[in-house]
Amino acid sequence: MRCEVVAVGTELLLGQIVDTNSSWIGERLALAGIDSHFQTKVGDNLERIVSCIRLALSRGDAVVVCGGLGPTQDDITREALAAVMGVELRRDPEMGARIRHMFESRGRRMTENNLRQAELPEGAAFIPELPGTAPGLICPVAGGKVAYAVPGVPWEMRLMLEGTVLPDLKRRAGAPAAIRSRVIKTWGETESGLAERLAGRIAALDRSGAATLAFQASGVEGLKVRITAKAGDDAAARARVAEEERHVRAILGDVVFGADDETMESVVLDMVRARGKTLAVAETLTGGLLGARMTAVPGAGDVFRGALVSTPDRAPAGVGGLPDAPVASPETASALADAVRGALGADFGLATTGVIGPEPANGRKPGTVFLGVALGGRAEAREARLPGRGRRIREYATIGLLNHFRRALLALPPSPL
Repeated sequence: MRCEVVAVGTELLLGQIVDTNSSWIGERLALAGIDSHFQTKVGDNLERIVSCIRLALSRGDAVVVCGGLGPTQDDITREALAAVMGVELRRDPEMGARIRHMFESRGRRMTENNLRQAELPEGAAFIPELPGTAPGLICPVAGGKVAYAVPGVPWEMRLMLEGTVLPDLKRRAGAPAAIRSRVIKTWGETESGLAERLAGRIAALDRSGAATLAFQASGVEGLKVRITAKAGDDAAARARVAEEERHVRAILGDVVFGADDETMESVVLDMVRARGKTLAVAETLTGGLLGARMTAVPGAGDVFRGALVSTPDRAPAGVGGLPDAPVASPETASALADAVRGALGADFGLATTGVIGPEPANGRKPGTVFLGVALGGRAEAREARLPGRGRRIREYATIGLLNHFRRALLALPPSPL
């Protein structure tokens, strides 16, 4: 069973509203084991809506049309579906009475144009759930195919999808199926490098059909490898994903830092917590961004002792014993990482210094950063050259430092220091 999604509304094309409905519907179709290969956005134009619906049905078995079911002149999804079916619209008196009652029960006057929502193509049926005044539609199409129409209001759409559309699609699909995915997150490797390392595994999966691997570049959040598997039931699909995850992790090694909802900072905090240790940071270059990401993780307070923040041209107040060296230097970065431990009473310390620009400083170009790490009885700093300007440099320095610290933790012996 293949089902496409068509989102209707000129406001979607103009960027005035972000189309979160299509992504939610796509996710639910996958969880139901329904293949969905295309999603389309189209403006409020009858000819183009009809064309999009026909194209979707030519490629698949069903289509969910989202939006365009309201009472105004630009709400023309009903007319488009009637044209696709080759029938006329008719007004349903019972639905008209229900809509009128909804207005009256709320103490509101109903304008007559709301009765447009009581119209449906001949041969179609209303979706039973009616959370608002716009009924959804189930429209049989020639060849045993079907088109569903649901409102663009998210909570109304979701109630209809879960109550009627998804169960009906599963019934039409016959054989049960489930599609599950897991996103593996990496840092420190290029997209082409990941593809090269996983080429053999991808070729094996192409032959077996057990799962698929896909890559997604996510900027400062790293590169993602999405594992997707389809099976007869949820347990089997999850087992296939888990098996493939073991292969991917074994091939990629420590460039993998997490999965799904995990972030670099949540992973680092979990690693520190597992050792029964605490962490503090000193920031010049990153201006508080590192501390902000740490404190945004739920439960961080039992591990994270805080951050000392200053501008890039000076060291934070409250730390002493720094070398007589420029702030943007490896000597200062490592000394800051060490000193912030004592200042905030932590076991581990991190620090960022560097040149944010726009002009060079102390002979170093903008984007030159120093990432300090102090753990156990030692402190050190590594230099990195980062692209971009301003916030982009700060963001990459933040993630780069956390990843550097993560790898340092992985290299420690398992016993507490």
